[in-house]
Amino acid sequence: MNDVDVSRQIQQMVRFIRQEAEEKANEISVSAEEEFNIEKLQLVEAEKKKIRQEYERKEKQVDVRKKIEYSMQLNASRIKVLQAQDDLVNSMREAAAKELLNVSRSHHVYKGLLKDLIVQSLLRLKEPAVLLRCREDDLSLVESVLESAAEEYAEKANVSPPEIIVDSIFLPPAPSHHNAHGPFCSGGVVLASRDGKIVCENSLDARLDVAFRKKLPEIRKRLFGEVIIA
Repeated sequence: MNDVDVSRQIQQMVRFIRQEAEEKANEISVSAEEEFNIEKLQLVEAEKKKIRQEYERKEKQVDVRKKIEYSMQLNASRIKVLQAQDDLVNSMREAAAKELLNVSRSHHVYKGLLKDLIVQSLLRLKEPAVLLRCREDDLSLVESVLESAAEEYAEKANVSPPEIIVDSIFLPPAPSHHNAHGPFCSGGVVLASRDGKIVCENSLDARLDVAFRKKLPEIRKRLFGEVIIA
């Protein structure tokens, strides 16, 4: 083989090696491009996911704040409604308490009421001897019905008439402008056993409290209708 043939073979080998190198380089470039695109896509998707998660987190925070704000406003509205209802009910209670003062102004009617209250208290206590406390202004009326009240009780309970001792300590007087914030009593009586262990509160104020508590659900229903808790 002469030098020309050798040179030709060498050039062919060089071209072959260069072609393979170029093909390999091209494969590496394509592969690198694909890997780059895949990695870039993964990074983009990862960033998108982070952005979506951050958006969802902030959206949830906004939603929670809205719910809290709504709940606070709703509770505030409920409190205002309940307060307005309580104010109205209390105003009715105060109006009824003022009306009680008129009961004792008609002596004839009040005298009969005092007797009935004493009889009712005696029937509840069922004691042979009792202490009775009344307002100082009512003392003469109470004393005038004691005997008939004791006899009526004895007849109803089929017992001997009890001993009724009028206490020297009186119930508070009726409310007035001079004593607007002090203790007061609109009328009626309080009876107790001799040892004071059993007490029957039969003042007009105590009876109003009992009646008001008993009728409160009905009063609220008539004023405000059925209560619906949202």
